[in-house]
Amino acid sequence: MLKIAIIIGSTRSARRTAVTAKWVAQVAARHTAVSRGEAAFETVDLADYALPVLDEPLPALFGDYRHPHTIRWARTIGSFDGFVFVTPEYNHSFPGALKNAIDFLYAEWNNKAAGFVSHGVHGGTRAVEHLRLTMTELQAANVRTQVALSAFTDFEITDPAEPGVITPGPHQEPTLNELLDEVIAWSGALKSLRTATTQAAPA
Repeated sequence: MLKIAIIIGSTRSARRTAVTAKWVAQVAARHTAVSRGEAAFETVDLADYALPVLDEPLPALFGDYRHPHTIRWARTIGSFDGFVFVTPEYNHSFPGALKNAIDFLYAEWNNKAAGFVSHGVHGGTRAVEHLRLTMTELQAANVRTQVALSAFTDFEITDPAEPGVITPGPHQEPTLNELLDEVIAWSGALKSLRTATTQAAPA
Protein backbone atom coordinates (compact mmCIF):
# COMPACT_ATOMS: atom_id res chain seq x y z
CA MET A 1 0.00 0.00 0.00
CA LEU A 2 1.19 3.50 -0.83
CA LYS A 3 1.51 5.97 2.05
CA ILE A 4 0.99 9.61 1.13
CA ALA A 5 1.42 12.53 3.52
CA ILE A 6 -0.76 15.63 3.47
CA ILE A 7 1.69 18.19 4.86
CA ILE A 8 0.33 21.27 6.63
CA GLY A 9 2.90 23.82 5.48
CA SER A 10 2.30 26.57 8.03
CA THR A 11 2.85 26.77 11.78
CA ARG A 12 0.80 29.85 12.65
CA SER A 13 -1.67 29.43 15.52
CA ALA A 14 -4.68 30.47 13.41
CA ARG A 15 -4.04 28.70 10.13
CA ARG A 16 -6.26 28.62 7.09
CA THR A 17 -3.78 25.98 5.92
CA ALA A 18 -5.02 23.52 8.56
CA VAL A 19 -8.62 24.09 7.43
CA THR A 20 -7.52 23.48 3.84
CA ALA A 21 -5.60 20.33 4.75
CA LYS A 22 -8.67 18.94 6.52
CA TRP A 23 -10.67 19.37 3.30
CA VAL A 24 -7.90 17.67 1.31
CA ALA A 25 -7.91 14.76 3.77
CA GLN A 26 -11.70 14.41 3.51
CA VAL A 27 -11.59 14.28 -0.28
CA ALA A 28 -8.62 11.89 -0.20
CA ALA A 29 -10.48 9.54 2.16
CA ARG A 30 -13.15 9.09 -0.55
CA HIS A 31 -10.63 8.30 -3.30
CA THR A 32 -11.12 4.93 -4.98
CA ALA A 33 -7.49 3.95 -4.31
CA VAL A 34 -8.20 4.27 -0.58
CA SER A 35 -11.36 2.15 -0.76
CA ARG A 36 -9.43 -0.51 -2.69
CA GLY A 37 -6.66 -0.54 -0.09
CA GLU A 38 -4.06 0.71 -2.58
CA ALA A 39 -3.26 4.00 -0.87
CA ALA A 40 -3.55 5.64 2.52
CA PHE A 41 -3.34 9.33 3.35
CA GLU A 42 -2.06 10.77 6.63
CA THR A 43 -1.92 14.40 7.71
CA VAL A 44 1.47 15.64 8.91
CA ASP A 45 1.43 18.94 10.79
CA LEU A 46 4.73 20.86 10.90
CA ALA A 47 3.60 22.43 14.16
CA ASP A 48 3.73 19.02 15.85
CA TYR A 49 7.47 18.75 15.21
CA ALA A 50 8.63 22.12 16.58
CA LEU A 51 11.72 22.11 14.38
CA PRO A 52 14.20 24.86 15.25
CA VAL A 53 15.91 26.89 12.55
CA LEU A 54 18.16 24.37 10.82
CA ASP A 55 20.79 23.39 13.38
CA GLU A 56 22.40 20.23 12.02
CA PRO A 57 26.22 20.41 11.81
CA LEU A 58 26.36 18.66 8.43
CA PRO A 59 24.41 19.24 5.20
CA ALA A 60 21.36 16.99 4.84
CA LEU A 61 22.96 15.44 1.72
CA PHE A 62 25.21 13.40 4.03
CA GLY A 63 22.25 11.86 5.88
CA ASP A 64 24.17 12.04 9.17
CA TYR A 65 21.47 13.51 11.38
CA ARG A 66 22.62 14.30 14.93
CA HIS A 67 19.64 15.83 16.74
CA PRO A 68 16.58 13.91 18.02
CA HIS A 69 14.16 16.35 16.36
CA THR A 70 15.83 15.75 12.99
CA ILE A 71 15.83 11.98 13.41
CA ARG A 72 12.13 12.02 14.33
CA TRP A 73 11.32 14.21 11.33
CA ALA A 74 13.42 12.02 9.02
CA ARG A 75 11.64 8.85 10.18
CA THR A 76 8.27 10.46 9.53
CA ILE A 77 9.07 11.74 6.04
CA GLY A 78 11.03 8.61 5.15
CA SER A 79 7.97 6.45 5.82
CA PHE A 80 5.96 8.04 2.99
CA ASP A 81 5.89 7.33 -0.75
CA GLY A 82 4.50 10.70 -1.79
CA PHE A 83 3.35 14.07 -0.53
CA VAL A 84 0.58 16.60 -0.95
CA PHE A 85 1.88 19.93 0.28
CA VAL A 86 -0.77 22.35 1.52
CA THR A 87 0.71 25.83 1.60
CA PRO A 88 -0.27 29.46 1.93
CA GLU A 89 1.55 32.22 0.09
CA TYR A 90 3.69 34.51 2.23
CA ASN A 91 5.31 37.47 0.47
CA HIS A 92 5.33 35.89 -2.99
CA SER A 93 6.66 32.53 -1.74
CA PHE A 94 5.96 29.66 0.64
CA PRO A 95 6.44 29.87 4.43
CA GLY A 96 9.89 29.87 5.98
CA ALA A 97 8.79 27.12 8.38
CA LEU A 98 8.10 24.82 5.44
CA LYS A 99 11.40 25.66 3.72
CA ASN A 100 13.22 25.00 6.97
CA ALA A 101 11.48 21.64 7.44
CA ILE A 102 12.31 20.61 3.88
CA ASP A 103 15.96 21.65 4.24
CA PHE A 104 16.48 19.44 7.30
CA LEU A 105 16.35 16.34 5.06
CA TYR A 106 17.54 15.11 1.68
CA ALA A 107 17.29 11.40 0.84
CA GLU A 108 13.89 11.12 2.53
CA TRP A 109 12.43 13.33 -0.24
CA ASN A 110 14.22 11.65 -3.16
CA ASN A 111 12.34 9.77 -5.90
CA LYS A 112 8.91 10.45 -4.46
CA ALA A 113 5.90 12.29 -5.87
CA ALA A 114 4.77 15.75 -4.78
CA GLY A 115 1.49 17.54 -5.39
CA PHE A 116 0.52 21.04 -4.30
CA VAL A 117 -2.61 22.62 -2.85
CA SER A 118 -2.24 26.34 -2.24
CA HIS A 119 -4.35 29.19 -0.95
CA GLY A 120 -4.11 32.94 -0.69
CA VAL A 121 -5.15 36.26 -2.15
CA HIS A 122 -3.70 35.13 -5.48
CA GLY A 123 -4.52 31.47 -4.89
CA GLY A 124 -1.03 30.76 -3.60
CA THR A 125 0.24 30.09 -7.11
CA ARG A 126 3.47 32.03 -6.62
CA ALA A 127 4.27 30.02 -3.48
CA VAL A 128 3.99 26.81 -5.47
CA GLU A 129 6.26 28.16 -8.21
CA HIS A 130 9.04 28.33 -5.63
CA LEU A 131 8.08 25.10 -3.90
CA ARG A 132 8.26 23.20 -7.19
CA LEU A 133 11.84 24.39 -7.71
CA THR A 134 12.84 23.31 -4.21
CA MET A 135 11.33 19.85 -4.55
CA THR A 136 12.85 19.37 -8.01
CA GLU A 137 16.29 19.97 -6.49
CA LEU A 138 15.45 17.20 -3.99
CA GLN A 139 14.71 14.77 -6.84
CA ALA A 140 10.97 14.74 -6.21
CA ALA A 141 8.58 14.35 -9.14
CA ASN A 142 6.18 17.30 -9.13
CA VAL A 143 2.79 16.44 -10.60
CA ARG A 144 1.25 18.87 -13.06
CA THR A 145 -2.20 19.45 -11.58
CA GLN A 146 -2.43 22.07 -8.82
CA VAL A 147 -5.32 23.22 -6.65
CA ALA A 148 -5.24 26.98 -6.07
CA LEU A 149 -7.83 28.25 -3.59
CA SER A 150 -8.74 31.94 -3.57
CA ALA A 151 -9.16 33.71 -0.25
CA PHE A 152 -12.01 35.65 -1.87
CA THR A 153 -14.08 32.89 -3.47
CA ASP A 154 -13.13 29.58 -1.81
CA PHE A 155 -13.46 30.63 1.84
CA GLU A 156 -16.03 32.39 3.98
CA ILE A 157 -14.02 34.81 6.10
CA THR A 158 -15.76 37.14 8.55
CA ASP A 159 -12.70 37.88 10.70
CA PRO A 160 -9.29 38.11 8.98
CA ALA A 161 -7.65 36.94 12.23
CA GLU A 162 -9.55 33.63 12.05
CA PRO A 163 -9.15 30.78 9.53
CA GLY A 164 -12.73 31.00 8.32
CA VAL A 165 -14.71 28.24 6.62
CA ILE A 166 -13.57 26.58 3.41
CA THR A 167 -16.17 26.73 0.63
CA PRO A 168 -14.41 25.41 -2.49
CA GLY A 169 -15.89 26.25 -5.86
CA PRO A 170 -17.50 23.38 -7.78
CA HIS A 171 -14.39 22.84 -9.92
CA GLN A 172 -12.01 22.46 -6.98
CA GLU A 173 -12.85 18.93 -5.79
CA PRO A 174 -12.58 17.41 -9.31
CA THR A 175 -9.24 19.21 -9.69
CA LEU A 176 -8.07 17.86 -6.33
CA ASN A 177 -9.07 14.33 -7.35
CA GLU A 178 -7.06 14.73 -10.54
CA LEU A 179 -4.08 15.85 -8.45
CA LEU A 180 -4.50 12.84 -6.15
CA ASP A 181 -4.70 10.51 -9.17
CA GLU A 182 -1.35 11.85 -10.37
CA VAL A 183 0.32 11.68 -6.95
CA ILE A 184 -0.84 8.09 -6.47
CA ALA A 185 0.30 7.02 -9.95
CA TRP A 186 3.72 8.64 -9.64
CA SER A 187 4.17 7.44 -6.06
CA GLY A 188 3.64 3.87 -7.24
CA ALA A 189 6.01 4.23 -10.17
CA LEU A 190 8.74 5.82 -8.07
CA LYS A 191 8.36 3.25 -5.29
CA SER A 192 9.31 0.62 -7.86
CA LEU A 193 12.34 2.73 -8.79
CA ARG A 194 13.42 3.07 -5.16
CA THR A 195 12.99 -0.67 -4.63
CA ALA A 196 15.05 -1.48 -7.72
CA THR A 197 17.78 0.95 -6.62
CA THR A 198 17.92 -0.59 -3.15
CA GLN A 199 18.15 -4.13 -4.52
CA ALA A 200 20.90 -3.12 -6.93
CA ALA A 201 23.01 -1.42 -4.24
CA PRO A 202 26.13 -3.38 -3.19
CA ALA A 203 25.94 -5.12 0.18
